[in-house]
Amino acid sequence: MSVVPSRFTGVVAHLVNLVFDSALPRDLAGFWEGLFSWDAPFEPAFRSETRPKGRKNRLHLDLASRSPGHQAELVDRALSLGARHIDVGQGPPEEKRVPWVVLADPEGNEFCVLEPREQYEGTGAIAAVVVDALDPERLARFWVAALGWEIGVQEKAIVGLRPPDGRGPWVEFLATKEDKVERNRLRFEIAPGQGGSRAAEVRRLLGLGALGRGTARRGAVSLVDPEGNEFSVLTPR
Repeated sequence: MSVVPSRFTGVVAHLVNLVFDSALPRDLAGFWEGLFSWDAPFEPAFRSETRPKGRKNRLHLDLASRSPGHQAELVDRALSLGARHIDVGQGPPEEKRVPWVVLADPEGNEFCVLEPREQYEGTGAIAAVVVDALDPERLARFWVAALGWEIGVQEKAIVGLRPPDGRGPWVEFLATKEDKVERNRLRFEIAPGQGGSRAAEVRRLLGLGALGRGTARRGAVSLVDPEGNEFSVLTPR
């Protein structure tokens, strides 16, 4: 992978929550808490959703491992908690076509348990939040401007954003040919910094290419990024 030392120095928002839509929010939260202690710089939020999961999620988690033995331990723990192996094109696990393991949580949300990678040393349990993108570079540039994160890796098929302080998961945009056709079950919540204004932040994001009416509902303003991925803007934190 090529490493690109790029930093955005303008006004930025902060990534606060990663929201999971869930039929059984408490049970799903228990699965992820049982798999590992959540040590990301943002928090998970499990919200009730009666709509059943349809297609492959547009966002998924990549979990980090420290060694081959640790990777196997994570897979075994996930399976014991209710996860299952799934094939999203990588082939069945016994064939070992790829060094990572693809699983789904009890509600079918896809995630990967990665083999050890130097790139993710120090991220904690979650290596990356991966977002399928028709144009990874374009979508990454929007989120660079929104969050002020660095572009740490840039290739034709993937662009990865690295947290400015080096702590916590990357956010990566992975090339896909599939259009987005339904509301995401995983999505970001962001907020302006202390002393900022949510209304001003919404205007800034709309100017960067976000779409939406900017109407507040239940303490948040719902927008979508340039490829239609839903996210919310909260009050300053």
